[in-house]
Amino acid sequence: MNENYRNFQDGCMDWDDAIENDGQEFIILPEGDYNFTVTDFERGRFPGGPKVPPCNKATITMQVKTDDGIASIRTDLLLYRSLEWKISSFFRCIGMKKHGERLVMDWNKVVGSRGRAHFKPRTYTKDGEERQANDVDRFYDWDEKYFPAGSEWMEIDDDSGLPFEQGRCLCTN
Repeated sequence: MNENYRNFQDGCMDWDDAIENDGQEFIILPEGDYNFTVTDFERGRFPGGPKVPPCNKATITMQVKTDDGIASIRTDLLLYRSLEWKISSFFRCIGMKKHGERLVMDWNKVVGSRGRAHFKPRTYTKDGEERQANDVDRFYDWDEKYFPAGSEWMEIDDDSGLPFEQGRCLCTN
């Protein structure tokens, strides 16, 4: 049996299982520069808007380790030529591309990569309630001084206690 499948199966619950884990509180980062680890990548479709027609999109989930716990940030990268600069900036940030270099995007290598970005809180209204989310303001080009060789700045090898898991349950019952 595939090891990934076995790990997903270990997380599946029965309809009458007892529950107790309330999860982690959502952490809003104060505006600033933070190191992050990419913990998930999803392929999706942008339905289109006033400035960009329907196109493919990559939804990237990043996590930032703070004194208060793990902050989670999701951002969409629209695969549209006028926004190519933002995709290029992301790949430079995680060290897979150099400035001015041509690169065939390898999305399979994104999860587990690390980078540094400027994050800002964003306020929005949903169902009449004001809420906040973490947004990426800009990605910084890869700089190894923030990730010294052999450092374990943020190894995410155990999803316990993290607000988002990398996998999806593949339960069949």
